[in-house]
Amino acid sequence: MITVHTIAELREHVRAARQAGRKIGFVPTMGNLHAGHISLIERSRAEDCFTVSSIFVNPLQFNDKDDLARYPRTLPQDQEKLAAAECDLLFAPDVNEMYPNGQDEQSIVHVPVVSDGLCGGSRPGHFDGVSTVVTKLFNQVQPDMAFFGQKDFQQVAVIRKMVADLCMPITIVAVPTKRAEDGLALSSRNGYLSADERQLATGLYQTLNEIGDDLSAGKDITELLSAARKRLDSRGFRTDYLEIRRVSDLAPATADDREVVILGAAFLGPARLIDNIQVALNH
Repeated sequence: MITVHTIAELREHVRAARQAGRKIGFVPTMGNLHAGHISLIERSRAEDCFTVSSIFVNPLQFNDKDDLARYPRTLPQDQEKLAAAECDLLFAPDVNEMYPNGQDEQSIVHVPVVSDGLCGGSRPGHFDGVSTVVTKLFNQVQPDMAFFGQKDFQQVAVIRKMVADLCMPITIVAVPTKRAEDGLALSSRNGYLSADERQLATGLYQTLNEIGDDLSAGKDITELLSAARKRLDSRGFRTDYLEIRRVSDLAPATADDREVVILGAAFLGPARLIDNIQVALNH
């Protein structure tokens, strides 16, 4: 695997791959890689793409400076994992390479509607930072396909709308959430959990599944969500949100919707965990 740190080097290698007739697949990350990230690399390779990954802890998407400071940086270990997964090229720029004129003068990409509420409501400016850095990375890599994990369901929705609205010729592929054996969605933030908190962490996924069962049984949405928040809090979490949205556009679900996604975010100790499940309803 080749590692480069500048946009010029990145474009040189991508250009050569494209001239050789290869499709370009892209997996953007913030590093501290786990099996969920590697599944995205594997999906890109399964599509017979020249596979590019990026590692960049993007300051624009953090509304909490302390959260940015403590986000784990594990580049050597990440390089080993990417090489073992047969990633072709790693782009690992620094902040000055990505924001040469400083962050205050950076043009911002705002994706309306789908950025609102959920994680966008809890983390003001977060999705502006995500959509801006992904736009820059897409322009730098110019991939044919880009791969994202479904755990970040709202993020995928934001990227899909951005690509459609800005006429980017990129296919966005959402890859199913990778989970531990006990159901916990894999996340870099799981590393913040103590051993005792890790035992409790499956409570979020459990709660989402209980909401799905109640929804399928025809229970009232408002009542079942209120009860679910109390259950999640009783399991040691501090609930940020639990919501039921329409899969197609993330609008609040109604009794008539058939394809819905149940999304949750909650704090457990120092970690903010997110997860979601999709449910098909038969009315």
